[in-house]
Amino acid sequence: MGQGVAMLVDSHCHLDFADFADELDAVVARAGAAGVARMVTISTRVKKFTQVLAIAERYPNVYCSVGTHPHNAHEELDITADELIRLAEHEKVVAIGEAGLDYHYDKSPRAAQAQGFRTHIAAARATGLPLVIHARQADDDIAAILRDETANGAFPFVLHCFSSGRALAETGIELGGYVSFSGILTFRNSEEIRAIARDLPADRLLVETDAPYLAPPPHRGKRNEPAYVVETARVLAEVRGVSAAEVARLTTDNFFRLFSNVPLPKVPAA
Repeated sequence: MGQGVAMLVDSHCHLDFADFADELDAVVARAGAAGVARMVTISTRVKKFTQVLAIAERYPNVYCSVGTHPHNAHEELDITADELIRLAEHEKVVAIGEAGLDYHYDKSPRAAQAQGFRTHIAAARATGLPLVIHARQADDDIAAILRDETANGAFPFVLHCFSSGRALAETGIELGGYVSFSGILTFRNSEEIRAIARDLPADRLLVETDAPYLAPPPHRGKRNEPAYVVETARVLAEVRGVSAAEVARLTTDNFFRLFSNVPLPKVPAA
């Protein structure tokens, strides 16, 4: 990490995707140079989890999750909470998911998405690892499942790549969750998302890239990568009326509180 660069964390990226295959070493190095001290590469299919884990094992500053994206829920209904719990025993696995509901694309039947979502919640509750929640155009059903499942026992979670309505953000906060903002926060037509980010409690905010998707300006239209989380943090600072260093500090502190199995970087002695 460059001297004098504020420490940031990319809490959600997909380093196993083919977009990065030709230059993964360089992508991870650029992130470090930009001050991104930790990255979490997120599982979208348990049946491809070994590829995700291999990347986390390859880089000391990369960790991973285990889970099934709602797009793929119908393909992995045979994956049980017990299997997720077993796979999560690896020291590099620091989260469950991503799982949730996506009614925008509806690539998986909604009943299968809900079943998978609840399976992942059970694994998060049992392990104490945060559940990474994908929510798109399904606010009411996400909120209902979160309330229902929290009544059966609390579990840590983050609403990742937040693009939903204010009510879901407030429900998530009320139930003890966190809200993570991606490059969407920086887009010209995201005034409502910026207003939500402005108003949420400072101790529940995270930043991410969701790379290779959703690159923020000045990289809009190009492949996203973890180094670019700096741009999302900069806009979050502007929205909240604080310095970029303050946003880096609070989002990093929040990350290590939620992703409690990720070790803090060693700070060199003065």
